Amino acid sequence: MKLNNKIFKLFLANIMVLLTVSSCKKGLDYTNNGAIVPEAVWGDPVMIKAFLSGIYGKSMPGWPFNGPTSDEGINSPKSFNDNLRGMITEVNQGSEIKYENIDKVNFFLDELDNLKPGVLTDEVKKQYIGEAKFWRAWHYWGLVSKIGGVPLILHKQDFNDVPGLFHPRNKTSECIAQIVKDLDDAIAVLPGVYSNAGVDYGRITKVAAMAMKGRVLLNYASPLFNPSNDAARWQTAYDACKAAVDYGALQGHALHPRYHTIWTDERNKEVVMVNQFFYPGHPTNFQDVRPVQGSNNQPLLTLLLAFPKKDGSPMQFDINQLSDPAYNTQFMTDFYTNRDDRFYATVHCGGMVYPTPDEQPPGYVKGNGFWNIWRYDDVLKNYFNITNVIHANFSGLVGFTGFYQRKGLDTTVAVVNNSQAQTDWVEMRYAELLMNYGECANETGKSTEALEVLKSIRKRAGITAGAGNYGITAVGQNDIREAYIKERQVEFAFESKRFDDLRRWKRFDILNNQGSRHGLYITVKSMNNLPLASEKIMDAATRTKLTARYIDNLDGDPSFKFNLDLNHWFYPLRPSQISQSKGVLQQNKEWGGTFDPLN
Repeated sequence: MKLNNKIFKLFLANIMVLLTVSSCKKGLDYTNNGAIVPEAVWGDPVMIKAFLSGIYGKSMPGWPFNGPTSDEGINSPKSFNDNLRGMITEVNQGSEIKYENIDKVNFFLDELDNLKPGVLTDEVKKQYIGEAKFWRAWHYWGLVSKIGGVPLILHKQDFNDVPGLFHPRNKTSECIAQIVKDLDDAIAVLPGVYSNAGVDYGRITKVAAMAMKGRVLLNYASPLFNPSNDAARWQTAYDACKAAVDYGALQGHALHPRYHTIWTDERNKEVVMVNQFFYPGHPTNFQDVRPVQGSNNQPLLTLLLAFPKKDGSPMQFDINQLSDPAYNTQFMTDFYTNRDDRFYATVHCGGMVYPTPDEQPPGYVKGNGFWNIWRYDDVLKNYFNITNVIHANFSGLVGFTGFYQRKGLDTTVAVVNNSQAQTDWVEMRYAELLMNYGECANETGKSTEALEVLKSIRKRAGITAGAGNYGITAVGQNDIREAYIKERQVEFAFESKRFDDLRRWKRFDILNNQGSRHGLYITVKSMNNLPLASEKIMDAATRTKLTARYIDNLDGDPSFKFNLDLNHWFYPLRPSQISQSKGVLQQNKEWGGTFDPLN
């Protein structure tokens, strides 16, 4: 464990642009206001805020594009990470305890404690402390969620005291207590809404801190950390999650009325914690998931089928009946035209209108369907993509599933301006607060509350009410638990939650039972009757030219399949870090060490 002893120097280098050189004065007996010294930083409110903004910049997550870390998506054949295949060692799964950002927070908090009177108002100082403590809790949870307890370091360290730099791991329970304390301290002083929203929108609020507390305690109550199913943990998590939901509502948070505009109607009521992207200054890039330009996060069949039908019933799929033309036709009708709103907001399908302004006439003209589909060669027993047949001379990567991530994509930006995308990343949505609360309600015997949350989520997704249950058939605790697993899969698809959810539930069997990564190839029935570029897959007459075919293994190799180890739930420390600590850090028990992450 080696801590960063260059915090202040790095900070000073980063903020040079904030300073202007003072005008020259004759003689040596004057105050140089342009000098970068601690007194100039911690005596200047602008510089103090800049330091805090730097913590935000290093801490706030952005768009993840990590669908292939679970059963959401695939990048390319055989791009299957070792963990999913069960090929794990202390080296390839090893996690490091990094304190760079925690060090910065500790340094900031200690300096605030020593500020001269009058530099900041008491209100601003308390707010800054609350924001900083949120980020310390955030980073500690990032470590603890992976490996369990870590050394708790809450103040800047004396780097001249080398032996004092080596700390043993605190118990997981002690770390959780400190994380909750930091969040409680933040909750006590942060505003629910900032008075100057135009300037301070995006800063951590009381609602975000309460939501983070609920997220942490939900995880701590889940089977990963709570294999004995201690009811007290679930009750504590329920109280925290319900408090976040209730207070968030009082501050104006709610589900955004239309799911597919959550990411285009920015600053809407659903946004609780956000990384704002804007051009110029702080743009993002969707090249890795743009249809035809990127190949990341191509949805797997598992995700494609997870979205319910419009009436809330599950999408039916029988591999053995796909060869029946009547069944295949009905399946494709339901698949494309009878889904809840989240399907169309999350997935771009071949044969739909290309979602961004790009065109390459005459191959592709705006407003036409863009056909990313296949033909099957009976002689070669293989599939061939025919995008370039329908769209002559169109250049680009056609991918190999026919489906792409649609969620969040900045559809106003053409490929030549990939790096200018501006869609905000919403790290916490009010929907998560509701789902966390509902899950805890179910685990504490409050099934009615749990079901009401599911109904509200499904109602917003455009699912019809039916008899008032929005297609929900779950009645008992176990059934409702399974319903939450399925609902989170579709509600938060491509939002970097799927794998962590499966891990905290200890439900890697859901992945392993799938075997290989499956796909669905939309295939032309005849090369003599191809869809026209002007046609679209949503039209029934056009779909008569097509058939759906099941692809059992998109990787093309039986050795590539889900085979997660069910005996290793916490990550190991890297052996190099243990040796660097001179044996002070202990390895997790699952990996042959003595440290128990469950204590």
